[in-house]
Amino acid sequence: MTKPLRPEPKPGVMDIAAYVPGKSAAPDGVAKVHKLSSNENPLGASPRAVEAVHEAAGMLEFYPDGAATSLRQAIGEVHGLNPANIVCSNGSDEVIQLLAQTYLQPGDEGLFTEHGFLVYRIYIQAAGGVPVVAPEMDETADVDAILAAVTEKTRIVFLANPNNPTGTYIPFEEVRRLHAGLPKDVLLVLDAAYAEYVRRNDYEAGIELVSSSHNVVMTRTFSKVHGLGGARIGWLYGPAHVIDALNRVRSPFNVNAMAIAAGTAAIRDQAHVQTSVEHNERWLSWVSEELRTLGLRVTPSVGNFILIHFPDDETHSAAMADDYLAGRGYVLRRVGAYGFPNALRMTIGTEEANRGVVAALAEFLKA
Repeated sequence: MTKPLRPEPKPGVMDIAAYVPGKSAAPDGVAKVHKLSSNENPLGASPRAVEAVHEAAGMLEFYPDGAATSLRQAIGEVHGLNPANIVCSNGSDEVIQLLAQTYLQPGDEGLFTEHGFLVYRIYIQAAGGVPVVAPEMDETADVDAILAAVTEKTRIVFLANPNNPTGTYIPFEEVRRLHAGLPKDVLLVLDAAYAEYVRRNDYEAGIELVSSSHNVVMTRTFSKVHGLGGARIGWLYGPAHVIDALNRVRSPFNVNAMAIAAGTAAIRDQAHVQTSVEHNERWLSWVSEELRTLGLRVTPSVGNFILIHFPDDETHSAAMADDYLAGRGYVLRRVGAYGFPNALRMTIGTEEANRGVVAALAEFLKA
């Protein structure tokens, strides 16, 4: 057998489709850009978090606390959780990756829904696992379809609730039904990145189910409602045996000192969280209704973004709308990789940005 002439990745790596983030820039010559492609908080981070970062910047020569103790304590304080059952991470992406790395062996199956977060597939494949996709119903997770896709090889199920990019969710009774139908050795991962935005009586992020189960974890992020996407902070709440396993494989200093300081201050600033949620609740409803009035279909969302569907014709496609908006400084997210080739995802932005997108799309549809 001829030896390779260079180092080669292990089998399966080059089959992974790399994650492509949303655009952050408009074409040259656009005076003002409204970035609405990454579900960021239009109100920015808490002033307390910014102040905490400035203070931490004066001690950059020191390694951070490898256990992120102050951050875990603050999370536990706000959510009523035992800090010992929390792992903090470099964004919730990292802890999702750690779960796949820890619980999947080559050939094991990892399950997620049809329009689920793209990183699930990436991390399942990177661990040598086999991605399995369960169909959705009306762009919403379908518990029966998920359970029907479970096999003897299934080891982990990822459920984004609410889901990105659709913004849809399933009531928590359905989550409980899903959990009850899973084998006890299958790990259910509840990705609740957008939980703070949900204002529905039948929704729960998953804390109670995690507390009463041995095979459920919940992941959260500081990138959305807390406005700390640039700091990269995520966390997981889970049973002690999962926490123990993750702490054995995560990097020793996976959360940097400024992120720890920012997150600790941000989660305690509940006034900023409430203001952010109220802003989103107002404008999510307004933008959705205005776009429907223009004749566009908008998937009902409980997150801080909406999925806008465009007509199936050659004159008003999503790609054309994206170019038209970008030329006017409004940067949205194409979602063809999620199975929506003729839709755009729009983050709910400032009042100026929201009104500007609606006005620009009205012009686009008339053109």
